[in-house]
Amino acid sequence: MGFQITGDPAADKVLDDSAFALLAGMMLDQQYPMEHAFRGPAKVVDRFGTFAPDAIAAADPDEFAAMASTPPAIHRFPGSMAARLQELARIVEDTYGGDASRLWTEAADGKDLLKRVMALPGFGKQKAQIFVALLAKQLDVRPAGWEAVVGDYALEGHRSVADVVDAESLQKVRDFKKAKKAAARASE
Repeated sequence: MGFQITGDPAADKVLDDSAFALLAGMMLDQQYPMEHAFRGPAKVVDRFGTFAPDAIAAADPDEFAAMASTPPAIHRFPGSMAARLQELARIVEDTYGGDASRLWTEAADGKDLLKRVMALPGFGKQKAQIFVALLAKQLDVRPAGWEAVVGDYALEGHRSVADVVDAESLQKVRDFKKAKKAAARASE
C-alpha cells in the first residue's frame, strides 16, 4: 500500500521509492509539521530532478540552499536544512555506498540500528527511536531487540510518525503530541 504520511500521493511515492527520501523526511521532521517535512524530498525531486545521494552531496551548496529555499521551502529553516541534507547525503554515499537502506539491512540488531541512526546529522535519541519504530511498523524491518531500543514507540497507539497510515491516524498522532505538550506545560 505504501506510505501515507504527507497527504500527497506523489510525495508519498517518493518515500516509497527511495530509502534515502524516507531517511531525509525523518531528518526534516523537526520544528515543522511532520507531513510537510516528509514532503521535502518530493520538493527536491521536482526542483533538482533527483533525490540520489551522490547528486545531492555533489551539488553546489549555495545553489542547493537556494533551491531548498524556493517557496514553498523544504523546511521552516531551509538554508540550514539544505546543508544538513547534503551532509546526510555525503554520509549515505561514503558509508553506505549511496544505499540508505543498508543502514538497516546491515544492522546487527536493534541496538546497532539505533546507534547507526543516532550517528546521522539531525538524529538525537528520540528521533532515532521514532525512525527505528517507523521502519519496524511500516516496512517490517524488525532486527532483534528493536522493541527494547525504541521504548514506548513500539507500543500500539498513535505516538509518532511511525503510526501514521492515513489522515485519521495523522490527526490522532497530532492529538497525542498536543496532549503530551499540554501535560508537560502543566507540570512545570
